[in-house]
Amino acid sequence: MKKPTRILLKLSGEALMGHQQYGIDATRLKDYAVEVKEAFNLGLQIGIVIGGGNIFRGLQGTDDGFDRIQGDYMGMLATVINSLALQSALEQEGLKTKLLSGLPVDPVAESMSSRKAIQALEENYVVIMAGGTGRPYFTTDTTAALRGVEIKADLLLKGTRVDGVYSDDPEKNPNATRYSKVTFEEVIEKNLKVMDQTAFTLCRENKLPILVFNMNEKGNLRKILTGKDIGTKID
Repeated sequence: MKKPTRILLKLSGEALMGHQQYGIDATRLKDYAVEVKEAFNLGLQIGIVIGGGNIFRGLQGTDDGFDRIQGDYMGMLATVINSLALQSALEQEGLKTKLLSGLPVDPVAESMSSRKAIQALEENYVVIMAGGTGRPYFTTDTTAALRGVEIKADLLLKGTRVDGVYSDDPEKNPNATRYSKVTFEEVIEKNLKVMDQTAFTLCRENKLPILVFNMNEKGNLRKILTGKDIGTKID
């Protein structure tokens, strides 16, 4: 894989729970910060979008009786909390950060704009983009795809708890096959689970390749960025 110069890293909010039932596990948070620092030290420009599922997930909220719109706004605020925690952890590792938000949350974060994000990336800040798209009915996967396109990223890295895209759910089917590389068309033909349809379409139409990998395996991010065959590449 050709080494990218600018990436959008999508992190799972639920993964921040570590072995807890909810909230933010300090050890997992530090692990993520160290991984990002190692990637940064390779000379990359890094944008990050993190989910909020460890605190509140909008769609789950509707199942519990919340109004969908209110639930989605609650989910966006959860991503702001996680982004603030990640910002603090990254700064403890000595990185300069810029926190932007699609949902107005002044004075916690500046409003998101592609121009501000790109300028900060070029000034060697790690840019965290919180608050979803600022509108309900969109997932953080869609946010990641949108922000990746906005900052003109070379690659969208989706960190998950599994090591790539499989023919079936590997946690339920031990015979599921992992793909090392698939095309956007093959994902559609085989009905593979990569992202929600809106996020996937954004990446496909804007020719933004996706790499799905296990972020919880220490060292994986650096290995990918130094050319190791890890995860599943979609382009």
